[in-house]
Amino acid sequence: MNLTDKVALITGAAVRVGRVTALMLAERGVHIVFTYLNDDEPWAQTLADIEAKGVKALALPLDVRQRAQPQAVVDQALAAFGRIDILVNNASNWLSAPFLEISYEAWQASLDVNLTGPFLCAQAVAPHMLRRQEGLIINITDLSAFQPWPNFAHHAAGKAGLVALTRVMAVELAPHVRVNAIAPGTVLPPPNASEAKIRWAVENSLLKRVGSPEDVARMVIFLAEMEFATGAVYFIDGGRMLV
Repeated sequence: MNLTDKVALITGAAVRVGRVTALMLAERGVHIVFTYLNDDEPWAQTLADIEAKGVKALALPLDVRQRAQPQAVVDQALAAFGRIDILVNNASNWLSAPFLEISYEAWQASLDVNLTGPFLCAQAVAPHMLRRQEGLIINITDLSAFQPWPNFAHHAAGKAGLVALTRVMAVELAPHVRVNAIAPGTVLPPPNASEAKIRWAVENSLLKRVGSPEDVARMVIFLAEMEFATGAVYFIDGGRMLV
């Protein structure tokens, strides 16, 4: 896929990994539609930074827990740009609680954001891609889908479901729409991460360091440019899966 003048829709991209992915795609000539959850996020600055790369950009609010909103966002993106070539399901939440203390509401909130949201976004975008006989969907999962993380049962269930959804969509949407997943390790610790937590992440990596958001963004670009991969999960974790 030649990325110049393609259009990417990236959910949850006002900050962190989504923002970096949007900016790096923009550097390659991709027009960007990105979503943000609420006005507390610095979406206006991200929008300006993307446009400064010389491409067109559109920022839209999206709460994937609201059933009708993913389709509305896709409709607005198509009205503005006429096409969506790449969907990156990046929006996520990180809810934590011991298994016996997970409430039904927390369980549902985790699945709504980490699994149902990507499902709704992909289901809204895929018919357009199939009509054009070209498209790429990338789902951002994480290592909890493959490792037993105490206190993250609801998060892990959503992310593991996203891996299964990736594979099924790859089969059903072939041969014209490719669907892959990326599973980052520690690439951007949260602001409140302790030194001990970061040290643990370093020690439990074969490369003995944490990664960066740019590592994930480069994989998105790789999957966009390399057209013979579908139904796969790509680990960007410094070898942590093997430790």
